[in-house]
Order: sequence, then structure tokens, then C-alpha cells
Amino acid sequence: MRTMTVLIALAVAACAQTISMPDASEGAVIYNANCAQCHGASGKGDGPWATDLSPRPADLTQLSKAGVFPRARVLSVIDGYDRTGLPGQEMPEFGLLLEGDTVPVDVGDGVFTPTPRPLAALMAYLQSIQAQ
Repeated sequence: MRTMTVLIALAVAACAQTISMPDASEGAVIYNANCAQCHGASGKGDGPWATDLSPRPADLTQLSKAGVFPRARVLSVIDGYDRTGLPGQEMPEFGLLLEGDTVPVDVGDGVFTPTPRPLAALMAYLQSIQAQ
């Protein structure tokens, strides 16, 4: 029984080591392919398609409030789950961001939630471009 417990613990540890949170550079690639057209290269809502949209795309460099990045809210808006309170519903859903391997993401409640890696990468990038 003790041997089985040790083997299970080693297997869990090995899995945990291979799964890592994506960094902002991985998310930048996804951002440039899916978001920059509307939100702009710098995330300020000034992309080439922005002038034709009403309301204008959000300034993604201003998402943090009092130094806190709203991870759960950002993830729910990107994946299309909750856009309550947003002016208009023009932002498309990006189904490809919801596919593939998952990574554990703490959305602020201390609980790690399995999140598709592309979605987590995009969130990491958005967090990295917040105005100081």
C-alpha cells in the first residue's frame, strides 16, 4: 500500500512539472493574430478596424483596478461566457482559444481551474500590458 501511495505521488509530481503557465510572449502571438485588428497593436483600442466599430474596442491596458488584474472577468469575456455589462456584443467568440491542453490558472480565489492553454496565454499577455 505504501509503495502504491509513493508511486501515485511521483506520478502527480511528474505531471505537475510538465504543465506550466504560459508566459506573456506566447499570449502576444495569439493577441496579434486575433485581437490587434480591433484593440490595436498596443492594446489601446485603436486597431485598424476600430473606427468602423460602435462602440469602440476597449483599451486593454486599463483593465487593472487598484493594481489588481481581474483574471476571472478577463477570461469570461474572452471566451464569451459572460459579457454582461459590456457596451454591445460585437466582440466575436474565439473557439480556437478554448481548445487544446489545459493549464491550472488561479483566477483570484486561490483555486486552480483547468483553463485552455491559449486562453491562459492571452490572459498572461493582457496582464503584462497593464498601464502602471
